[in-house]
Amino acid sequence: MAKTAKIEVKEQNPVTSLRGFLQELLGGGQVDGLLVAAHLPVKGSVMPVLVTDPQRMDGVDPLAPAFPINAAKVVSRLTRKPTGQRLAVVLRPCEIRAFIELVKLKQGSLDEVVLIGMDCLGAYGNVDYARLAGENGGQETTLRFYRDLPSNMRGALEDSEISPACKACEHPVPENADLQVAFLGVPMDRMLLVQARTEKGMELFRKLRLTECEEPKERQAAVAELVEGRRAYRDRMFEETSRATADVEKLMEYLGRCVNCYNCRVACPVCYCKECVFVTDVFDHEPTQYLRWARRKGLLKMPTDTVFYHLTRLAHMSTACIGCGQCSNACPNGVPVMELFRTIAAHTQRAFDYEAGRSAEEPPPLSVFREKEFSEVTGGKD
Repeated sequence: MAKTAKIEVKEQNPVTSLRGFLQELLGGGQVDGLLVAAHLPVKGSVMPVLVTDPQRMDGVDPLAPAFPINAAKVVSRLTRKPTGQRLAVVLRPCEIRAFIELVKLKQGSLDEVVLIGMDCLGAYGNVDYARLAGENGGQETTLRFYRDLPSNMRGALEDSEISPACKACEHPVPENADLQVAFLGVPMDRMLLVQARTEKGMELFRKLRLTECEEPKERQAAVAELVEGRRAYRDRMFEETSRATADVEKLMEYLGRCVNCYNCRVACPVCYCKECVFVTDVFDHEPTQYLRWARRKGLLKMPTDTVFYHLTRLAHMSTACIGCGQCSNACPNGVPVMELFRTIAAHTQRAFDYEAGRSAEEPPPLSVFREKEFSEVTGGKD
């Protein structure tokens, strides 16, 4: 049974109040380390930091509307081998879902980690956040983002600077978190909620001696309103992307600005292969090969293999895509990679009755044999 407690917000500053809660968690010896987003000395920069000293948390700001990296990749590195120490990691909903996928792919472990999930209104793109934080200061940018929560819930869909991946995300509330920090439907200038969702969460809940309270009735309505708007945006995105990539010619135009930098592969939290075929000799063509292709067509776009690269990644990753948008965030040329991957992933995952990151107990598609699967293709009987 989930339990809910209240964090008192002092001086209408939820950032410092949440920081104090995390400082108490670390300083009380409940965990040995804390992975959390923090402002760095470089102006407009927010990155995950691993904190072991509770006195080194001045810049910690898990509410910052910045998303430079999906921290599931970092948690994977921290948990791939046992350490004998317990870590708490503060993650967005999409980061938790990505980590759940990595656990199922044997790239991380839940054994020594406590997942602290955050309600999420989304984040700015890297360039936009750096500009806004440079103008206003890091913490002030966070406070402005959340100051008028009901307006921000609508603005999270209307503000062009919010990442399209966030506008299309139907998971603003974290799933599979041990502890959940909730603020949707809550008067954020006065309080935040902490909710224990698992046995691990309940253990910390008791040790921190949190005072229980009731979840505000307005919370479920606020969540439903946000999800409804995001689903509408998502469905429009699916329709527009499907039209824009309806055949090979359109797909080539859609991906025309791709330069094969592979940033999207590196930024993707669930693209975990140690060696990618596209950085091997397989695609290191001989100079004469390029000339033969050019003579055959009369004109050859360079670099080659850009469309084939994305099609290969789609075939490989669409069952595991959690829609975080880091692929588009990392693209230097503004190729709408996220829109394409989310659109294809929606079809792929629906076909397997699967949702990436939904459950650590749910085996990934193609990892188990189901005799009656896709009988309309194989000709088998239901």
